[in-house]
Amino acid sequence: MDTSGHIAAVLGPTLIIVTISEFLNLRIWTDVHPTVVYLNGLLFLIGGLVIITTHNVWRLDFSLVVTLSGWLLVVAGTFRMLFPTAQQLAAGLGTYIVIASLFVLGVVLAAYAFVKSSQ
Repeated sequence: MDTSGHIAAVLGPTLIIVTISEFLNLRIWTDVHPTVVYLNGLLFLIGGLVIITTHNVWRLDFSLVVTLSGWLLVVAGTFRMLFPTAQQLAAGLGTYIVIASLFVLGVVLAAYAFVKSSQ
């Protein structure tokens, strides 16, 4: 398995599990303490930096999806750390679209990793 596949094999299932958890427990973010948001951002930032420092590949193939996922984590983590008191997304269509999009990204990453590795 190549580097893209290894990262996708970790990030894909993680996104699937996290998005299902977010969908089922969205209410916990309504009154979350800013410290928790900050720590959540720190985890995003670290994960994203690990991805982009080991896999910052800008080719027009699947590796670009992995690279962009890493940059998305860096941006989201940085935002959450800089603005931990910002209002969290409330339950609504926009929030569910974000969750569904991240779930689909997780499925695509996992499928790439595990289908490609079995060939």
